[in-house]
Amino acid sequence: MSNALTNSRWLATFKRYTTVGLVNTLLHWVVFLVLHWGLGTSQSIANLVAFCLAVSFSFFVNARYTFQQKTSLLRYISFVLAMGILSYFTGLLGDSLGTPPLLTLIIFSALSLILGYLYSSFCVFRK
Repeated sequence: MSNALTNSRWLATFKRYTTVGLVNTLLHWVVFLVLHWGLGTSQSIANLVAFCLAVSFSFFVNARYTFQQKTSLLRYISFVLAMGILSYFTGLLGDSLGTPPLLTLIIFSALSLILGYLYSSFCVFRK
């Protein structure tokens, strides 16, 4: 397979992943803000709960739309566990540093886009 074809497929997959990620991010942010600012929950817990809702959406849509793969309980657990750890520790770091919640969300969103794509491509939905 030519390098250009491989790059073209990678770029198309990443674009689809990013599109799903934008919707996923909006869902995550809304839940986070309602929990943290609306209900007074800590950043770490608000981020974890928001993540759990958003990651489920992301997993199932990316499996079908981005990677054209079947879902399985093992894949789901693998993805949720890895990304949940990232989510929780991003929030925990935000709590310990006194980071403004919006900055915590931005940092987590950037990290989860890049690390989530790499983990999905090479581990969860590897062909």
